[in-house]
Amino acid sequence: MNPQTTYTVDEAQKKLENYCAYQERCHKEVRVKLQDMNMIPEAIDKIMVHLIEHNFLNEERFAKAFVRGKFRIKKWGKDRLVRELKFRDISKYAIDVALTEIRDEDYFETLDELMQKRLAQVNEKNIYKKKKKVADYLLYRGWESHLVYEKLNEHL
Repeated sequence: MNPQTTYTVDEAQKKLENYCAYQERCHKEVRVKLQDMNMIPEAIDKIMVHLIEHNFLNEERFAKAFVRGKFRIKKWGKDRLVRELKFRDISKYAIDVALTEIRDEDYFETLDELMQKRLAQVNEKNIYKKKKKVADYLLYRGWESHLVYEKLNEHL
């Protein structure tokens, strides 16, 4: 967007409706977008209320979509998902609801697959170094440490 461009409240509202309709957005993203459009705080509040009332913005729906997508595609663990949602200022309630989108059996199955794949990739003779490399990889992806070490001890 051109920094010199100014928008009326109606124009900005229409633009943000399209922005939110394209994909799920969190409140923080939308607020930043409006600030980037040089909207005054009163206009930002008015547009935010409109978007929420007309269901363009829904924090819980965003959190659910975020969790499903990042788990399925990027194979993130719950720690990473929670951290990323908190960074986006999502409420604890919405985070808890969103985490129920992941079935336990899918969660443990995915951890198992990731671990086996990583164990096969790590070429390390020293068993302790191999364990550390695999654990570091999984912890970075947000898998809970007690699950990671439990699984590692099953596999090695």
